[in-house]
Amino acid sequence: MQVLIVDDDHYSTALVKAALTPCGYELLTAASGAAALELLRKNPSCRVCISDLDMPGMDGIALCRAVRAESFQGYVYVILLTGHSEHDHKMAALEAGADEFLGKPFDRAELVVRVRAAERILSLETRDVALVALAKLAESRDSDTGAHLERVQRYSGLLARELAKRESYRRHLDPEYVRLIELTSALHDIGKIAIPDHVLLKQGRLSEQEFEIMKRHTTLGAETLSAALKQFPQARYLRMARDIAATHHERFDGTGYPSGVAGPDIPLCGRIVALADVYDALTSKRCYKSAFAHDVAHAIILKESGAHFDPDVVDAFVAAEPQFIETRMRIQDSLLEAA
Repeated sequence: MQVLIVDDDHYSTALVKAALTPCGYELLTAASGAAALELLRKNPSCRVCISDLDMPGMDGIALCRAVRAESFQGYVYVILLTGHSEHDHKMAALEAGADEFLGKPFDRAELVVRVRAAERILSLETRDVALVALAKLAESRDSDTGAHLERVQRYSGLLARELAKRESYRRHLDPEYVRLIELTSALHDIGKIAIPDHVLLKQGRLSEQEFEIMKRHTTLGAETLSAALKQFPQARYLRMARDIAATHHERFDGTGYPSGVAGPDIPLCGRIVALADVYDALTSKRCYKSAFAHDVAHAIILKESGAHFDPDVVDAFVAAEPQFIETRMRIQDSLLEAA
């Protein structure tokens, strides 16, 4: 994520940079409010601005007002730093549109916490808008999609939480990863929006030619999400959603599609959603098949361990089986009540 530091005092700028550099942020600097505004116009990915309040010309409060008056692609989170402790200064800054107000000298740890809080808030803003819009669009093509999406989300979350209990995955599967995969797995089939109706809505099995068309939903979905990611490169959820869309039909042995990647070369999120998606397909009724019982789906998934599915993900499925059964029944009951 890009962070803009605005201060006419080079020493103060260096202090802020020293606090944030270890966090891995891409830091931009400006020595005046006017220069900062120009940088924000040229860098739409810069969504956090840390500015001194007292500067010649356009000070921090004037910069806040100017930022709020602009039509940037996304919200710019503004943190003002100042040596003033008076209540009036704080009120003026907040009224001008500042999101945070920190006194000088600032505590390094507190500044980092405030920037991370800004990152979470900005991520939620773009994430909620994009995911709700895209998921609803997918629902509009198929009356069963909504229930399928919800089930795959829950199953993916169960698998991720189970894997996170293991030492080899604990560091990678932090709580944020688990939350994101449960959220973004709803977009695994977003590319089906671009599949023609005569293929997507066909009653019965697809011909070989039709199946080749259907397979394109993986690349079409990934391309759609990649385009969004270019606009919001700091959005971790879009990156995960893209990887899921692109790889949830890959197989652990390399015989899947669209790219034929294998093993750990398939992103973990794709390996998790692959199993969640297949389990739901097996245990759900389709126009060409009846729903399989859980025990039948269990046997198929275990047989495909190391071939279709990552063996570690299969082990997680076995450990979480009671929750899978309970989740499937709970969502089914909810659908019956709604009907």
